[in-house]
Amino acid sequence: MGIISPEAVRLEIGGGVVEETPSGSTKFFIPPTPSGYANAQIDDYRRLARGKFPWRPPLCLSLKARASHVRPLGTLGFGFWNDPFSFSFGQGGATRKLPTAPKALWFFYGSYPNNLPLASNVPGYGWKAASLDSIDLPTLFLAPLAACAFILSKVPILRGWIMRKALQQIVAYESLLTPLLNEWHSYSLTWLSEGATFEVDGEIVLHAPEVPSAPLGFVAWIDNQYAVATPEDGFHFGVVPLKEPQWLEISDLQLKTLPSVA
Repeated sequence: MGIISPEAVRLEIGGGVVEETPSGSTKFFIPPTPSGYANAQIDDYRRLARGKFPWRPPLCLSLKARASHVRPLGTLGFGFWNDPFSFSFGQGGATRKLPTAPKALWFFYGSYPNNLPLASNVPGYGWKAASLDSIDLPTLFLAPLAACAFILSKVPILRGWIMRKALQQIVAYESLLTPLLNEWHSYSLTWLSEGATFEVDGEIVLHAPEVPSAPLGFVAWIDNQYAVATPEDGFHFGVVPLKEPQWLEISDLQLKTLPSVA
């Protein structure tokens, strides 16, 4: 797959493996996992403070990708985000960061029981192109606020109100993708300060007129995790047992800084 940036590193958990294939592609592999968490990932932000994440517009990401299954279990994807929940992991030499509001521009897949209904009229699961932005709050203020909201969301009488207020703070543009995950397809993301355009096989699948503020970090991964954030069920996450191996394969990755428009 080549070097994404000088900070690019692998994260391999629970038997997950990232390996280069003889054809030059990169395969992200997770084994059968009856219990526990498995992840195979490459990112270029884990040892950096969020303010030093490497990517900002104008930028174009392009690659080819396929997965082992039409509907794998857990999540997979590739693109950019701000690693909002790294405080709960801290593996692989990661810089421990307090939680922050999520921001992302990526191609993201989540199987059942994932349920993150962030954009209107788009299900909270499936294979998507997505742009997510959130209100900017100081991290030292947001961390105790997030912890308080998480606790209160467990109280049935407060759950709906807390979750609706939290979801209202996210500006999301999403589109479900129809290309089958287990076939090779070409994906591109053009990120400009005034918007982002997602394409699959040369066809525009989503244009987001608002985009998250930079900087963001690149990530590509496959894991067996799920997350739920709804007024009915509150916020929680966990892992999906895997009875067989799963993988994501990526080739022809390019990240190009585009000329600025005067």
